[in-house]
Amino acid sequence: MKKVIVIAIAFSLMLVGSALAAGQARTNAGCGLGTLIWKDGANDSVLYQAFQCTTNETGNWVLGIQTFGITTGTSECQQPKNFASNERANEFMVANMDNLARDIAQGRGETLDAFAELTGVPADKRPEFNAQLQSGFARIFTSSDVQMASVMDNIAAVSTK
Repeated sequence: MKKVIVIAIAFSLMLVGSALAAGQARTNAGCGLGTLIWKDGANDSVLYQAFQCTTNETGNWVLGIQTFGITTGTSECQQPKNFASNERANEFMVANMDNLARDIAQGRGETLDAFAELTGVPADKRPEFNAQLQSGFARIFTSSDVQMASVMDNIAAVSTK
């Protein structure tokens, strides 16, 4: 019986761990629903960090919360610095990704011109922008099933060099 009480006390102390290193839990377990729920108690508790991580993964798998958080900067997630925040450009990409790929490969075209305008590339910089994208085509369209978000991030990376 004493052994059960000692185990219960040790388990309770592990759960009560104080938050000494702010941000450590988010660094270890990522962002998402679990980070929102467990953030106050997870910094100094391995068990809470495990709960946090599991909840983050489950929330992302079931509801896409972590993915949504990364793209919007919510749920204790931070938007990547290369994220294209222009919603009209994102919508354009979804509707025209194949045509845009063709134009980028050629280094010119109406779809590429429209995309450049939506992303705010000045008219005098478009020839340079088009050339950067054309030379970086393989880094932008990394596979035949590449996702729109990856293409947007890849374009941002290629065009800022």
